[in-house]
Amino acid sequence: MKTLAFLLFLSLSLYALDIVKGEVALVELKQGDTISLNGKKLPILQNPVAKNKRFALIAIDYKDKLKDEALKIDGKKIPLHVRKGKYKKEQIKVAKSKVKPSKKALDEIYAQYKEAKKIYATTTPKRYWNKPFILPLHSKITSSYGNARMFNSVLKSFHTGTDFRAKIGTKIKASNDGVVVIAKKRYYAGGSVVIDHGDGLYSCYYHLSKILVKAGDKVKQNEIIGLSGKSGRVNGPHLHFGIRLYSHAINPLQFVSTINKLFKGKM
Repeated sequence: MKTLAFLLFLSLSLYALDIVKGEVALVELKQGDTISLNGKKLPILQNPVAKNKRFALIAIDYKDKLKDEALKIDGKKIPLHVRKGKYKKEQIKVAKSKVKPSKKALDEIYAQYKEAKKIYATTTPKRYWNKPFILPLHSKITSSYGNARMFNSVLKSFHTGTDFRAKIGTKIKASNDGVVVIAKKRYYAGGSVVIDHGDGLYSCYYHLSKILVKAGDKVKQNEIIGLSGKSGRVNGPHLHFGIRLYSHAINPLQFVSTINKLFKGKM
């Protein structure tokens, strides 16, 4: 009886998920399975190293107010418990114009926001990546994902990526293969490059001093796409690295760690 009870508990635990807001979960699926979150079907993706295996990525938005989500796999409800992340607050001193922009700047910011929102809401059905993701550089992390950001003591946003220390002119590498969809200077993000990797997945590289690619370029992993800088709303030189999945800004380090399990035979 004890053995049966243990096996039942183990079976049920395999079909329960615990996820932190701002993070992603990878769920392996059987052939023919469907998966939906809050009534919306999620894309079913092919394992890059096992053609007979399928998986889905579940991204929970940092701003999601729900404690639990309605997840269904093949029509069966699966417990999905959503927890708040232990994110910190940080104080950042920047130019006044970056906290209280002019009317002209606000128009520019809104146009850039609409452009980016449209891009992130687009899922390219073609996958460009077939290898593990890498970080664009390796250095000290100066600001973590999810931090509440107080610009000149005014709460303005939460941090949508991870900041790496990088002196001006440091070479920045593409995290994986893809197509450049943004390559220009923006008000808050400064010199920006965004790469579409397909499957609704994008990587973002901000505050660059120089951009070495243009929109429409196909890039390969490790390709130098720009040089780090201190453009945009910053208080010093660094690289902001972000990941967008199905429009959600998610923790890039947790995403890289999770997606790379596919290549280690752990899924």
